Amino acid sequence: MSHYFETPSGPVTTRRITARIWDRELTFTTAGGVFSGTRLDLGTSVLFRSVPPPDEPGTFLDLGCGYGPISCALALTDPDSRVIGVDVNDLAIRLTARNASDLGVADRVTACRPEQVAEDLQFDQIWSNPPIRVGKEILHDMLLHWLGRLAPDGVAHLVVGRNLGADSLSRWLAQRGWQVERVASAKGYRVLDVSRAG
Repeated sequence: MSHYFETPSGPVTTRRITARIWDRELTFTTAGGVFSGTRLDLGTSVLFRSVPPPDEPGTFLDLGCGYGPISCALALTDPDSRVIGVDVNDLAIRLTARNASDLGVADRVTACRPEQVAEDLQFDQIWSNPPIRVGKEILHDMLLHWLGRLAPDGVAHLVVGRNLGADSLSRWLAQRGWQVERVASAKGYRVLDVSRAG
């Protein structure tokens, strides 16, 4: 299991990176010990290029928030939106909160562990570059749990590497009653929109 699934021990050295997301240049504080701590990863870049920002305010989930690029970008799209960024890495949670503060959206972003999310909260959209390498069983349980929190007309935007099982994951979700649409394929990644069937 990759190290970024656990909170790193020892001293933390931070760095600043800049990424262009939805026509904005955003600067983030990152660190070793979180997912893609040296740059905006390719999969998330493909997700941003393939799916436009929400066109109306809502309640959004950033599943596996890392240092918070998705959470912060979503929060910047509308001052009335609310974003929950979840991660199991406490350093990632701290970095997401710091970046939200630096970008002026701390009032719209809550970064926390999964078990801290209110059980009755539903999401209009879920955005995720899901942690495929945690293993199929954990991944499946995680996706089914959070997809079940979608609002009736909600949608999840997922980006998954083709060589990491994007197509088999798509079939698996469809077999469990979810409607899955491949909306893009680029740079070795699939972008999937997942919603309630019917």
